[in-house]
Amino acid sequence: MVKSMSEFFARFSHLVSHLSGRPATFVIAVLLVVGWAVTGPLFGFSETWQLVINTATTIITFLMVFVLQNTQERDGEAVQAKLDELIYAVKGADNRFVQAERLADEELHALRESLLQQCELANDEIERRGGAHKHRHHEQAT
Repeated sequence: MVKSMSEFFARFSHLVSHLSGRPATFVIAVLLVVGWAVTGPLFGFSETWQLVINTATTIITFLMVFVLQNTQERDGEAVQAKLDELIYAVKGADNRFVQAERLADEELHALRESLLQQCELANDEIERRGGAHKHRHHEQAT
């Protein structure tokens, strides 16, 4: 049973998004357009004939924007929740990254720069250790 309008819309938008992404839906859409085009001579390419396709595609496009936006937003929130859970679960992970998507642009940029600096330091350390390892290996070979 549907608990609320929000839950109904979530289920509806998921279903519409799922169906609209299927190849069969594309084929049906193409067949409808071809069928419309073929009927042009029957209606004398009248303004009403043109209005049918224009109105139908405009309404469908307008409604799909909201349906797909809802689906995309829900999927994004689900991915963020999963990533937040992974951050919490990993020992030593930087908890500043939890809900980073809610930071202001400047804060997010600073957090990203901090991470890039840490990566550079880690890469330098790996190279240093690798270089020292190569150097020791070279000394043993000579």
